[in-house]
Amino acid sequence: MLATDATATDDKMKLEARVARSIRRRTGVVILRSDLSRLGSQAQLTRVLTKLVATGQLVRVGHGIYAKTRLNRFAGRPAPAATFESIAAEAFRRLGISVGPGALTREYNTGRSTQLPMVAVVTTGRRRITRRIQVGTKRVMYERANKDTP
Repeated sequence: MLATDATATDDKMKLEARVARSIRRRTGVVILRSDLSRLGSQAQLTRVLTKLVATGQLVRVGHGIYAKTRLNRFAGRPAPAATFESIAAEAFRRLGISVGPGALTREYNTGRSTQLPMVAVVTTGRRRITRRIQVGTKRVMYERANKDTP
């Protein structure tokens, strides 16, 4: 038996509602696509997540990584529900990637410099990472540790 257009629309609405409910119930700000994989197929989740990004309920951070939004009371538009740095840190933690502060941040934290780093730079150790983590125009940059660097 073929599904009618009305039933297909109802199924989409049900999936959107299930995905939205699952996202609301999660405690963290970062949502991984793999968290939602049990709810539907890849194509269905792509459509639903694209719609949620377009409506401002989510913001895309990277490949398979999304962040919750909240209404910015000053601008009246949706904005990420946390700071860029905390979103990036949570994304790395959820992905199982260990990173540390960059050289400039370490110098500032130890008091050897008074300049605040303007770009989010993380040290990946000897590991090579190419994953793009970006919210709006802010983007995480990577630096690899040399043999001499602790």
